[in-house]
Amino acid sequence: MTAPTDVTWGAFSDEPPWVLDRDGLTWRRGLDQVRAATRGEVPELTRPRRLPPGLRVVRVAADLGGAVAAWWAIDRRHGRDASRAGVSRRLRRAAERLGPTYIKLGQIISSGEGLFPEELVAEFRLCRDQVPAEPFSVVRSLVEADLARPLEAVFSSFNPTPLAAASIAQVHEAVLRTDIADGAGRDVVVKVQRPDIGRTVRADLRAMSWVAPFLVGRIPIAALANPPALVEVFAETIVEELDFRLEAENMLDLAAVLAELGQRGYVIPRPHPQLVTRRVLVMERLDGFAFDDVAGMREAGVDTAAVVRTGMVAFLEGALLYGVFHGDLHGGNLFVRPDGRTALLDFGITGRLDEPRRLAFLRLLVGGTVNDVSGQLAALRDLGALPADTDLDAVIRDLRLDQASVDPTTLTPEELVSEIQRTVKALLGYGARMPKELMLFVKNMVFLDGAIATLAPEIDLFAEIAEISTHFATTHADRLARDIGVEVDATAIDLSGMKASFGVDPSTERLTYRELQARRDLINRRLREHGRTLRT
Repeated sequence: MTAPTDVTWGAFSDEPPWVLDRDGLTWRRGLDQVRAATRGEVPELTRPRRLPPGLRVVRVAADLGGAVAAWWAIDRRHGRDASRAGVSRRLRRAAERLGPTYIKLGQIISSGEGLFPEELVAEFRLCRDQVPAEPFSVVRSLVEADLARPLEAVFSSFNPTPLAAASIAQVHEAVLRTDIADGAGRDVVVKVQRPDIGRTVRADLRAMSWVAPFLVGRIPIAALANPPALVEVFAETIVEELDFRLEAENMLDLAAVLAELGQRGYVIPRPHPQLVTRRVLVMERLDGFAFDDVAGMREAGVDTAAVVRTGMVAFLEGALLYGVFHGDLHGGNLFVRPDGRTALLDFGITGRLDEPRRLAFLRLLVGGTVNDVSGQLAALRDLGALPADTDLDAVIRDLRLDQASVDPTTLTPEELVSEIQRTVKALLGYGARMPKELMLFVKNMVFLDGAIATLAPEIDLFAEIAEISTHFATTHADRLARDIGVEVDATAIDLSGMKASFGVDPSTERLTYRELQARRDLINRRLREHGRTLRT
């Protein structure tokens, strides 16, 4: 069988419901201007205001303020653990009362384990599956309005019960009519935006931006020490999700990057050549194993360790060499096909790095493999994580990055808490923040970290890091030299900095994920012990 022509430029399936002509897609016209205009909204939506921006802010202030007030009056008196759990629970309930925009923020937080406190992540995970679906009559009206024809003129069947319902949209399975020019009679997935969600999101972002400064220093969670910055990052993330044409273009761009890299371990669903609008996205339907179905994958002969390795390499190459990467990796957004390839779904959140930031990311990761601490800090500064005038030498001294690392498992609970507080205070003192692209990148790395725990807990982390670093040094040596002026030699790889980040002795030669998790559990137990000591 002749391979479809679009797989020459995109990482698509080999049995397509239709074949894409990238230059002939009418819905792509003018999207550069649409994307620029969408990004240009963010400063206005998040700018500081002296007066409340409309009545919506009253509801937001009441719910969030009430959550914090209840925590202040009740939970904070019962010790550190109860305090953090209490404020997390109250913020999650407030988000659910406030509706889709706040649920979406909660969902992003819920997949940010490692970026946000575990109590907050655990609470907001409850938001993922608790978004009521829109009635089918509403879905029908919206699809017919955007496609400018009756539902039955496009689909021979359309399941009124959604496969999934999220804060911005819901997804239905359908079958195209046999007289449709592209994909006649084929199974498809239809993503339908919630009605008026664009107006709701914009009103909520203005309200968030007004309320956020009042929460500074009032929520006992270090990751939320700067609520205004979190709102800004969230705004940058969510506004592009409101136009499904941008999401469809993200699918094409990522498919093209993976194909250019020769990374065929991923499969991207094809968006339909005609049936894409601002609020409706018809796409190819793919199937496979759920990402946590390890038994099913292994029974089918899938090498689960190879799945993780391929995912890591492809993600890093896309971000570092092309500046494009899927921005919301989690178990619900991907599954593994019987041939071992991973299908990626949901491209509403996609990381896009301009050239200066891409090069900064590249310097950051290369600096990590050769243990160049100063170079890594300079890269973080150029990414916007530190102010442009930051004294990097002072940061190195204050964070003690020029000293031998201390194994956190050897510290007492009091010493561990003190060290964390000292580091956080120093970073905040320098004006550290989490830019959107860095937040998405780190969040994905945290997910991949968890994927190792699920699919390959016994692999040697240091060996895997060395193998990936060697791959970059050998496969992309010319590109690295051209982009950042560094001759990267596989023999120059120095994992001592990586070992320090794990808190292990430089002489440690092997560390499995299972061993790393045991260290983390020990650290968490000591933090909880410290909380119990304070209560007594």
